Amino acid sequence: MSRHVAIVTDSTAYLPPQAMERHSITAVPLTVVIGDQALEEGTEVSARSLAQALQKRRPVTTSRPGPEVFAETYRAAAEAGARGVVSLHLSGEFSGTYDAAVLAAKDAPVPVRVVDTRMVGMALGFCALAAAEAVDAGGSLDEAVAAAEKRAAGTSAFFYVDTLDYLRRGGRIGAAQALLGSALAVKPLLQLDGGRIELREKVRTASKAIARLEEIAVERAGSGAVDIAVHHLSAPERAAVLADRLRERVPGIAELQVSEVGAVIGAHTGPGLLAVVVSPR
Repeated sequence: MSRHVAIVTDSTAYLPPQAMERHSITAVPLTVVIGDQALEEGTEVSARSLAQALQKRRPVTTSRPGPEVFAETYRAAAEAGARGVVSLHLSGEFSGTYDAAVLAAKDAPVPVRVVDTRMVGMALGFCALAAAEAVDAGGSLDEAVAAAEKRAAGTSAFFYVDTLDYLRRGGRIGAAQALLGSALAVKPLLQLDGGRIELREKVRTASKAIARLEEIAVERAGSGAVDIAVHHLSAPERAAVLADRLRERVPGIAELQVSEVGAVIGAHTGPGLLAVVVSPR
């Protein structure tokens, strides 16, 4: 179905396929490089194969889409009838994806508004859905951008990792660098803050860290209408238990999604990741 404003995001939004189809959202894939093989996230490399590569300590890196990929995406949207494009992407602190989109937008055949949401995972996905819902309701390009930015401003993401090693290798720890060295024995709880990964708390054991993750999510959700996503990598049982607990404890859940992250985020967090995105409506 053609829309007057097209919604574009990237593969790190981890939106459910049915939601993307329902709202005609296009996700431009990032690339995962395992050894010397470059693979597109979402179509050519799975989270499971990524986790296996990490466990075998194979070299894994990630890279942004090229500006030409965005240029083609914007052209296709215009040819399908869109009179404008909202292009929503993961934090520029993690990737050059936003910069590539900005370059492509300059020569696009229709107006393109590129937004660095400062988010990733379903924290980004909920922004894309907010923009799409605004468009579905007849909203303009500016109104779709405003809806996405409002959702981003209210959304929080908290996560637990079994080890900081993968984040350290990728240079994406930020202030949590203080945990390195002798403090590696603790289990960190991290959060997205200003588009960066920051330390929230240090907890002594994995079980206590996951229990604390639940408490933080419940506190942040409050009693109003809220969407929640639980992400994991190679930890489906943990994710299912946490999701069940949140269903019991958060009265205002409008939508709760449980999903495994893709290879790009998994490459930087490692197996055992457990994350909660809390996005008030």
